[in-house]
Amino acid sequence: MRYFINLAYDGTHYHGWQIQPNAISVQQIANDAIGKITREQVNVVGCGRTDTGVHASYFVLHVDMHNAIIDVDKFTYHLNAVLPKDIVIYETRPVNENLHARFSATAREYHYFLSKKPHPFLHPFSKHLVKIPDLQKLRSAAAIVQQNTDFSSFCKAHAANKTNICHIAESEWIETNDLLVYRIKADRFLRNMVRALVGTMLEIGYGKRPVENLQQIFNDKNRSKAGMSAAPEGLFLTGVWYPDEIFEQSSRLPFPVQ
Repeated sequence: MRYFINLAYDGTHYHGWQIQPNAISVQQIANDAIGKITREQVNVVGCGRTDTGVHASYFVLHVDMHNAIIDVDKFTYHLNAVLPKDIVIYETRPVNENLHARFSATAREYHYFLSKKPHPFLHPFSKHLVKIPDLQKLRSAAAIVQQNTDFSSFCKAHAANKTNICHIAESEWIETNDLLVYRIKADRFLRNMVRALVGTMLEIGYGKRPVENLQQIFNDKNRSKAGMSAAPEGLFLTGVWYPDEIFEQSSRLPFPVQ
């Protein structure tokens, strides 16, 4: 029996989602917790692979179990009781066995949070800006991002990707009293892609590169031409979409951005 589980996690103390030798990952913690509750050996599959220090306010995994869960609400309650406080389960739902947490997803959304002033509560979940970049330049750069599909210049160098093509549905910068937020939604993302985009756009916002240089970086298809990756703590996976609206809510923000 296959189940989709909707969760959120603070990635500060984890070496990303995926199981790694000699490191603590969210996937391993989830495997251990579900195994403890069900007394089955399980291998959960995530909707994506967040890097070390990256957070998820909306994440989906699937797990296959031999024995059906009688009460999914009670299962969710007991699972939260054994999980660490920085991982929270919101919902458990039985699904058709041909649905896959990663490959059935039609879109994902990320937010990158930049704090405009020091903040005692935001600092673990945003990157503090020493100076404020030009918002108009950032927005012009975000529009260029949305017009492109080949993100070879914005993924981890020498990654074994079958393709570096991503279709961007939305790309924008949002300003609030305390934050600058970059929001991007696409059918798929490459490893380190969002952080590389944010780091490069910040260089444009600070006047270190002209806005027009961004299109040339896309054309070059060379990671070394783009800027440094932004720090991991500001990045959140905030939404995952599936064809049949498996969950009632497709996106959840860690804090207000409007």
